[in-house]
Amino acid sequence: MTSRYSTDIVIFGGGIAGLWLLNRLQSDGFHAILFETRALGSGQTLASQGIIHGGLKYALSGSVSGAANVIADMPQRWRQCLSGSGELDLRDVAVLSDQYYMWSDGSLRSKLKTFLGSKSLVGRVEALDQNNYPTFFQDNSVDGTLYQLPDFVVDTPSLLQKLRDPVQSRIFQIDDGAYQFKKDEVSSNYRIELSKNETEIEFSANKIIFCAGEGNAELIEQASIKTISAQVRPLHMVYLKKPNLPQLFVHCIGDDFSLTPKLTVTSHTDLQGQTVWYLGGDLAEQGVSKSKADQIEAAQQLVKKLFPWIDISATEWNSFLINRAEANINNNYRPDDAYVATEGNIILAWPTKLTLTPSLADKVINALQSDSVTPAGDSESLQVLSEFRVEPDLANAYWD
Repeated sequence: MTSRYSTDIVIFGGGIAGLWLLNRLQSDGFHAILFETRALGSGQTLASQGIIHGGLKYALSGSVSGAANVIADMPQRWRQCLSGSGELDLRDVAVLSDQYYMWSDGSLRSKLKTFLGSKSLVGRVEALDQNNYPTFFQDNSVDGTLYQLPDFVVDTPSLLQKLRDPVQSRIFQIDDGAYQFKKDEVSSNYRIELSKNETEIEFSANKIIFCAGEGNAELIEQASIKTISAQVRPLHMVYLKKPNLPQLFVHCIGDDFSLTPKLTVTSHTDLQGQTVWYLGGDLAEQGVSKSKADQIEAAQQLVKKLFPWIDISATEWNSFLINRAEANINNNYRPDDAYVATEGNIILAWPTKLTLTPSLADKVINALQSDSVTPAGDSESLQVLSEFRVEPDLANAYWD
């Protein structure tokens, strides 16, 4: 038995990017559905530190790069959504910190690097007087300079749930290997054939959007697309947790020639109410080849060096590997912005980083407009799928 279903758009990938896009499409009148093979947000979404940043760390060489130009307006755009005045209503999303900071230690090279970076984004960065330091930095005796950035930090589980709720009936869990893409050799368009509960379901859509992060590579292979490929940039993230750790949200700029912050820290709360410090930055990039034990030891030494006044005894430590997924363009060059490409009626989409999610949605909407794709699907056709629908769970944070 084969059931047939027609809709405007099918999205593959239930992370923040796919869910944001599904919400945008629904608000624009499109009839869209989303497929996910695992729990929602189980890949890069909940591995993200939740920083909505304006690109300063890309300007630390003293000049504004393409990445910094693109990202500079993102914090304000997200803030509009969080206040209910943006393209999506995110008023119930928890903001972990309304401010983010950049700390340079006492070395001349570090101070110079930070100074040049801040001058590249005049009016967006403020060097704080020590009297205005947040409590964490007031309680130390380490020489350095603290800058306040326009960045802030959202709680990604809260964001994930907020994006899921308005479109919950349009989200379907499917099994790995239970779908395939069939290409029409005349039109070069694809349709989807899905096996579910011993039933074959054939989907036709004006557009199929691959928005599955690292999973895009498998989708590209399944569809036999040769014109564009994916790449990954691995990270070895570390977290520590302990009751009553102070809240900390900061980039720590090193004294070497790297333009990556030596350490990037965000603070979260686990299900037992303990404070979690989540550690990224150069620590995560340089630790990819290290064992878990070696990476945790490196993190412990770095935290002791940067924050010697903090007691990290009786602290639980852990680490995990995660891949950032991007389009492979210009011989593995990292894209400056969210990226989309088309192949037949497939749109391949990568946000590149969390903060660029709204930009990715813009690019997809523009691609639809360029191809004169307008809402046309039958919303009642969702009933055809209701008996086959399995709703994916929300993934838990890595420290839960």
